[in-house]
Amino acid sequence: MTGVVAPAEQWELLEGAVKGAAKKHSQDRCVARRIADGRAVVLAVADGHGSAPHFRSDLGARWAVEEFLSCAGEFAHAAVGHDDPDAPEDDGRWWQALTELRGEARRLPQQISHRWLQRAALHDANSPAHGRPWRTDEGPDLTAYGTTLVGAVLTRRLLVCWQLGDGDIVVLDAVGTPYTPLYTGPDLGDETDSLCAPEAWHRARCHWQPLTREGPSGVLLSTDGLSKSFTDHQGFLDFAAGVHGRAHELGMPAVQNRLPEWLAHAAQFSGDDTTLVGAFEAVGPLGPRTDDAPTV
Repeated sequence: MTGVVAPAEQWELLEGAVKGAAKKHSQDRCVARRIADGRAVVLAVADGHGSAPHFRSDLGARWAVEEFLSCAGEFAHAAVGHDDPDAPEDDGRWWQALTELRGEARRLPQQISHRWLQRAALHDANSPAHGRPWRTDEGPDLTAYGTTLVGAVLTRRLLVCWQLGDGDIVVLDAVGTPYTPLYTGPDLGDETDSLCAPEAWHRARCHWQPLTREGPSGVLLSTDGLSKSFTDHQGFLDFAAGVHGRAHELGMPAVQNRLPEWLAHAAQFSGDDTTLVGAFEAVGPLGPRTDDAPTV
């Protein structure tokens, strides 16, 4: 590793998903996309709740990642508009732009929630989940579409992550050491925050990280089906570090080919849908090695 933040177009993307062994249909949805002429990366995963009250959550999860891509894409375009690769790190214009961008980042969960609610409400009006429109004091009852949402935007000089509900964000520092900036401890039961809740955006959390010369070498987002496959949090971090290591040893195409197998192995332990997306600093493989899976 050089320790220098890579331009966004030099980041390689990773995307994989498997259905839980006990599930009839997967409720997870994801997106990993380069935008702004390759100068930014947008990542998102959503985990539809899937239980009987949330029987349309696959739709909710799909709309969640679509609306995140749309709103976060606009945010990323604004970020790279201020991202002059030739500007010095102490350029006052960039730090002034950061103030404006941070305000936009704080507003993003509300924008996404409103757009998601509009889509869910329109769908339910045309095809009521309960046979007829069902309203609460806060508006239409959209419980059937409930989903979590985890997303990130990465540019050469900025990393921003958002999270509503369960799921995980792992950032790998310049030497590949993983940390989870929004981790709040082990989940207690199956309850989680949801986009279907009234004013859900108030429950969203945000990680804001301007990047100077030593930025992350990778970012991974996953639904909780992956972390629940491990007996403890450290095991999950070791898996993330292992994926990062395999990418450097074997190259991203090899990792992408093996990822469904690794996720399927992990899903055997949780029984849940398991989805992972990521962006790694682009490097070639270090040489021929076995492509053993990271430890699960």
